[in-house]
This record gives sequence, C-alpha cells and structure tokens, in this order.
Amino acid sequence: MVYFGAIKITKNRLFVHAFSNHTSINNISDNLSIDELRELIPQLQQLTEKYKHSEAIQKSLFDISELASSVGELSRLYPAIHEIIGRFMNAQNFYVAFYDQIDELIDFVYFVDQFDEVTLRQIPASELMEGFTGYILRTGNHLFLTEETREAQLKQINVKQIGSGPVDWIGVPLKRGNQVIGAMVVQSYDKSIRYNQEDLDILLFVSQHIVNTVDRVKSREMNEQTIRERTKQLQSINEELQEEINERQKVETLQNALFEISELSASVDGNMADFYASLHEVIARLISAPNCYIATISSDKKRLEFPYYSDEVNTLIASREIGLGLTEFVLRTGSAELINPSRVKELTAKNEIDAVTAQNMLEQNNSWLGSPLVVDGEISGVIAIQSYSQDEHYSLRDLELLRFVSHHIAVALERKRSSDAIQRYNQQLTEMVKERTEELNKTNQYLQKQIEERKAIQQKLVHDAHHDALTDLPNRTMFNARLSQALANKKRYPQNNFAVVFIDLDRFKQINDTIGHHAGDSFLIEVASRINHCIRGHDLLARLGGDEFVILLDNFESPDDVEIISNRIINSIAAPFVLDGREIFSGASIGIAYLESGYQTASEIVRDADAAMYQAKSQGRGQYVVFDLTMRKKLLEELEIETEFRKALKNEAFDVYSHPVFDMSSDNHIYDECRVRWVNPKLGVMDRDSFWQIAEHSGLVVEMDNFMLKAAFAMLSQTLTSYAGKSHYKVAVNLSIHYLTHTEAAVQLIQDIREKQIDPKRLIFEFDENDLNRRAQFSLPAIKHLKRSGIKIVLDNFGSGLASLSYLYSYPFDFVKVDHRFVKTVPRSERNLKLIQSVLAMSEQLKFKLIVSGITDKEQADLLNSVGCQLGQGPYLEPPSQVILPD
Repeated sequence: MVYFGAIKITKNRLFVHAFSNHTSINNISDNLSIDELRELIPQLQQLTEKYKHSEAIQKSLFDISELASSVGELSRLYPAIHEIIGRFMNAQNFYVAFYDQIDELIDFVYFVDQFDEVTLRQIPASELMEGFTGYILRTGNHLFLTEETREAQLKQINVKQIGSGPVDWIGVPLKRGNQVIGAMVVQSYDKSIRYNQEDLDILLFVSQHIVNTVDRVKSREMNEQTIRERTKQLQSINEELQEEINERQKVETLQNALFEISELSASVDGNMADFYASLHEVIARLISAPNCYIATISSDKKRLEFPYYSDEVNTLIASREIGLGLTEFVLRTGSAELINPSRVKELTAKNEIDAVTAQNMLEQNNSWLGSPLVVDGEISGVIAIQSYSQDEHYSLRDLELLRFVSHHIAVALERKRSSDAIQRYNQQLTEMVKERTEELNKTNQYLQKQIEERKAIQQKLVHDAHHDALTDLPNRTMFNARLSQALANKKRYPQNNFAVVFIDLDRFKQINDTIGHHAGDSFLIEVASRINHCIRGHDLLARLGGDEFVILLDNFESPDDVEIISNRIINSIAAPFVLDGREIFSGASIGIAYLESGYQTASEIVRDADAAMYQAKSQGRGQYVVFDLTMRKKLLEELEIETEFRKALKNEAFDVYSHPVFDMSSDNHIYDECRVRWVNPKLGVMDRDSFWQIAEHSGLVVEMDNFMLKAAFAMLSQTLTSYAGKSHYKVAVNLSIHYLTHTEAAVQLIQDIREKQIDPKRLIFEFDENDLNRRAQFSLPAIKHLKRSGIKIVLDNFGSGLASLSYLYSYPFDFVKVDHRFVKTVPRSERNLKLIQSVLAMSEQLKFKLIVSGITDKEQADLLNSVGCQLGQGPYLEPPSQVILPD
C-alpha cells in the first residue's frame, strides 16, 4: 500500500501548490500568468494518468485474489495472471518457474517469449542456477537488469546470461513464508519498451499474492483430479451405452427421413421448386448430396429441362438437346445407375456416353447416381446426385435410397399435373366473378379516391416539411424538435434514459463517383431500411443529409442496450449491397452521446455524438465509440494531421524510393519496388503503416494509389534508377484493395496504363495480405483480369495476417513475399524457418516464386540461401535509394 500512498501524496501536493489559500479559479487566473497556467496543465495531466494507473493496479491485484475462486485449473491460472500483469505494464515476454528442491528441477509452468522457446518444461536446476532465474532461486533476491547496466550488474553478482539477451529484465522471487519456491519474470527485447523502478515495485507486490492463489488453485485441482478418476469408470460404461444409443439413433434417423420424403410427396401444393429443395435437404441428411438436379423431358421429346439444379461448380444450367450424357443413359435403360470413373470407361467403350462427358468426369473424379422418374407408366425425367470429391464415392445402398426417392418424385409430378388443371378451372371462375363486380368497384373507388386525394394532399404538406425527400425519414428539423423534448424530459425526470446515435457511412463518395448518383440514392434508401430493422419501434431514425443518419433512443434500461443496437446496425450495413447489378460493400462508424442534464440545446448533443463518430472512424471504422470530453481535443489534432496530409498529396510532397529485389544466388536484379515516404512537419518521418492508415481514414486511398502509379510510370519511362537501363526492367507498386473490389475498376486501370504507353508486362502489383483478406471472396475475378493483361501479381506481407493458405491455391500469384518480421527472427526461431521452407515447397507446385523481405544482415541471408530461398529484398542486399521524379 506504500506505492498507492505515494501517488496520492503527490496529487495532494500538486493540488496544494496550484490551489492553496482556498482561492477560487478566477482568483488564480488573475494571480498567475498565462505561461504559468500552461506549465501547470502538463503536471495536472501527468497526475491524472498516475491516478488512473494506481486505480488499475488496485483492480488488478483484486482480480488476482479473485482468481483463486474463479479458476479451477493451473493451466488457466497462469495465462490469467499474465493478462492481469499486462494491463499495467508491457509483459509480452513473461514466464513463471517453480523450484523443486527435492528433485532439483526447475519447472517452467508458464512460458511466453518472442524469441526463446522452452521445449522441455522441466529442466535440471544445475543448468540454470548460474543464470538470471537461478540467481533469484538461490538468493531469494529480486533482480532488475537494464541494457545499460547489465554487464556491470552480472559481474558484481557473478551471474551468466543464458538464452537471448533482452533489453530490460525484471525477476522477482515467489516465496512461501521465508522459503523461495519460484520466480516470476518479465523481459523486453524492444528498445522502445523499457521498464523502471515502478514496474519492479509492482511485480514485488503482486508476487506476494500469487503464491497464495497458486496454492489454493492447486488444492482445488487435486480434488477435481480425484473426482475425475472416480468417475472414469462410470464414463467408460456410459460410452458403451452411448455407442448402442447412437446405432439406434442412426436407424431411427433413416426411418424418419424416409417418412419425411413420403410426407413431402403427399403435401406438395404446386410449388415444385420448394418441394425439390426440401427433398434435396432430406437426401443430404442421409447421404452426401452436395450436388443434386432434376431433369425432365420436354413436351416435344427432344430436349432436357432442369426444373431444379443445385451444384458446387456450375450455379446455372440451361436446357439442352438430348444427347449421350449420363442423364440420357438412365432415360434409355430405364433403371437406376451408379456411375464411377471405372464405369465411365466401360460405357464410353460401348458408345453409351460421349467422350466429352467421359473426359470431364474422369478429370473431376466424379461419382454419379441417377434414377428415372416414371409418371403414368412413362419415363419423364431423372433425379441425379453427384460428388466432385476424390474421397467421396457412392455405394449400392445410396443407389437404393435414390431409387426410393425417385418413386415419390414421380407421384408428386402426377399430383402437380392434376393440381394445375384444377387451378386453371378455378382461375376461370374467379375471372368471371371479378368481371361482374368490377363495375361497382370502379364507382366506389372513384368516390373514395376523391376523398383520399384531398386528405393525402394535406398530409403530404405536413409530412414534407418534416421528412427527408429521398428516404422519407424524419429530417433535421423534426429530429431536433424531438431531441429538445427529450432534453426537457431528462431535466424534469433524471431517471429517464436517452441517447443520440450518430451514423456515418463508409465509401459513400466512392459509390457516387464510380456507379452514379442514382445508385447512390438507392444505396441510401437501402441503408435507411436496414437501420430501421435494427432499432425499436419507439426509437426515432432521421437523416441529417448526405450519408449521415442519427437515432434518438429512449426508455432503455442500461448502456448495454444502446451498444447492442449499435452493433446490430454495424453488422447490418457491413452486409453487401446490390446496386445496378453490382455487389458493393460499405460500413458504418457510430458515435454515441448520452443525454445528461448538463446539456442546454439539442445541437450540443448532436455535436458530441458527431465527435464520437469521428473517433470511431479514426480507430478503423466499423465500430462505435461513446463520447467523452477528451475526444474533442483529439479530433482537432487528427484533423490537423489530415489537413497536412491533404496538402502534401495536393503538392505531391512525398519522397519516392526504389527498393530492389535480387536473385541472391546470382546477384541478378529482378525488379524495383516503388515505395513512398511522407515527412510530417511536426511528427517527422511516418512509417508505412501509419502513412496508409492516415490515407484510408482520410478517404484518400485512391488518390494515393494514383500518385504511386504516377511514380512507377515515371520510373519505367525514364532512367531514374541505376537498373532502369536494363532490358525487361520492371517496377512494382503496392496498391490498395480498391482495384479488386469489382472487375470494372481493374479494366479501367489497364486501359489507363495502355493510354500512357506503358507495357503492362513491365508492371508488378503488390497487394497486402490483410487488405486482401477483407475482400477475398470478391477479388479473384479482378486479379485474374490484371494477370491476363500481363501484369505480375504479388501477395505482400504473407504471414502478417489471418489469410488462409488456400489463397495460395486459389489465386494466380506470381510472387509471394514473406513478411519481414518472420525474416527478422529466422536465426533464432526454427519454427519460422520451417514455415518459410513449407511455403517454398508449395511454390514449386503452385508455380509462384518466394521473396524474403527485410534481410538486414549476412547471417539471415546465408541461412535463407541455405534452405533454397533465391529471391530476397532488404538493406543488406541493397538499401533503398531515393528517386527524383521529374517536375
């Protein structure tokens, strides 16, 4: 408790120093100059941060003591302690070790480290007693090592360094009474992450609580282990019984499915598409039926029609003339058939099926089942299922099941024909009655129309004054009136809850510019409809203008209700929109402001909700943020940075660098990568990630892409680098995902390249793995179009995100560039080296070349060369060189 007391004393002293003699704030502003007041502000801010930090430490210590009752296993306890310690200090590298003095073993019960890996959990004490951890276990003293004083400290205490050398290292003993039973350690390998005396004091204090918590959890875990052993015998008996139950359930499932098929055929009411889909669903529960279709013979007996078709490969199929396909073979034989690749060869030899069908089936390794549909004694069609999987082949049992299903489909077709005839007769009767009553209805409708038109005109005048013309939502005038009423209600009844939710849409300007204002209007109407489905009936949704919407929520129980609605809106708008036949994606950033009695006008509340929305945009969009007073200041700072960025983009005030890629085995130059750097007047050099984040938040990603392309075109058309004079000189540029969202953008890009007389074969486009992951399912057609034009495609920063390895199989990449963070740790991490070797092995099969980026020293280069990596990039091979673009 001494630590927290020290913080409190500091706060009181600062308070006394700034506001002594009980003077008012106005008197202080009179006695102190503006400079003195400015000097006081950082001290107050520092004091506030210290107070918050102390409060976080108190809560974390309480959470540690609560772990003894909430965690039942030691395997879950140590990650929980790691998470709590990480709240108030950087604990990316953390481990806990216990010392077994009897067996003389050190047990690393929990170990998380960036570079070192503990392959053996228990290590003999003799191997580690001369190291940092051994010193703590031997002496019971804590140890705080820094990069600057580490060598002197180690000589003084006669301790050796074992493992990777950290920048800072803190270890504290774990004691049971006076006995040292273990050690708890945090360490940093990053010079930007340093520890201080305050971190040491915190760990010393936390260590006193951890031993008690571990003992209590260990005792509970031993009790639970005893219970598990006693119940093991019962579980074995239960498993045997469960096996018997499962067998009986399989039989019951088959019986129920067959009964359901019978019911479907008996209850078909005219909608055969629904009947076929339901039938497909039932079949899929019994056997693997991912692909199913119904084929019927046309009335002229010359064509096959497909009233139902569900397939993984071909989404649509048109009617065709009767030929020598698998379906026609069943029609000719009149019997159910099971056709596998071996059977295909036999039928092809007998000229029962054509060579094209046989070749397709052999290439895809199909397994096909088909059964005829017999209606009124004649074969009128076929039901078939097929599998494209090499591991999935059908059996005779599956064939029997399909034969049973075909009988019920035939019965349904007979009923459908009869039902259609009755329906046509009833329709004729209905039309006759309708004609007789139509004259009376016209007269009544005319009179009613006159009355309703007058009412509608009056209502429209009132409605138009308070509603948005496009979306028919309440406008700003009506919303402010309702918000003012809510504010008055809040002042009179403070217990009532109100909140304003401010919604701003992502990429609306891009939708308007690329597709047109008509599509933009349709987009806004659809957004309004989706938001309306997310809110409650008594909430008020309004459109303020452009792509800004606002909601007044009232009568909610807690802020959780507001957050649930906000998440619902975000998820709804994130779903794709279909505009003019195109699939478009947007998103929503939401700011929330709760009504408090301190607000005076409705505009103040909307302003604060708007500020919270901008904060949500700055944090990556697609999320909500609740307003607090610090947001207004932060928003002003971000707007200032964005203004500087816009000026730099307008003036093209960016530095362009060429970063070459080499064949390390022959030192041949492969291509130059064009990179851009921005030097902010106040913040200095901006790293590439921060640079692109500012561009994305500012909505200027497309403009930045155009600048990058302009720089690449200049490098190709003029001799600006040392390698530009070589034949087949190529330049790579890292583009955003914008050109992959739809094929039209890729087509336009290729057209622009050719208009500038640039050969597409000399261009290489690099797309970041994380960006590609967000739109993976829609980018493949655009990537293929770019590749067909001759442009090489690179998957950049592979391994930095969560992209699936299936991308390497699905996408036609020419190069895959491994993330530089993997290369950095290759000399110390065998796992990362094996990952690079695995991708290298796949590259030979998938026809792409692997590039390792970020090579900084000879050790990395030699190691990567030894495992077969040929292409590399990094300052060791050749540092980036600045490119001076012509005016």
